[in-house]
Amino acid sequence: MSSIRLLIVDDHAVYRRTLRRMCESRFGFTVVGEAANGKDAVELARTLSPDVILMDVEMPVMDGVEATRRIIAANPQARVIILTVHQREDYFAGATGAGARGYLLKDIHWHELAEAVKLVHEGRVLIDHALSSAGGSLRRAA
Repeated sequence: MSSIRLLIVDDHAVYRRTLRRMCESRFGFTVVGEAANGKDAVELARTLSPDVILMDVEMPVMDGVEATRRIIAANPQARVIILTVHQREDYFAGATGAGARGYLLKDIHWHELAEAVKLVHEGRVLIDHALSSAGGSLRRAA
């Protein structure tokens, strides 16, 4: 099986670099691009066709919810995982309503993030345990 191709979208450059390093060296994913805002993410998603997009919520120029909405509108098969510090219900509702296939908090363990990427790539939907009543680290659906 070929490596899962990721697009990382976060306005914090140090976090993007760390996430990239972990995803590539520890889990064997291929990071095909990085963006610091939602507007750039929409363009890169269109041109690079990543398998999974790891998307922050609060960013300059265009937030992650709007970027997700535009990416999914252009490609309904796109798989976006929101990766954020926010547990706010309005962000969660907006992201899932926009078509995100996952909503995870940034304090997730690295191995759980890798598992989430693989499961969303396979078509599953994941919600961080802090946002669900289910036990375990990740609540899996569909």
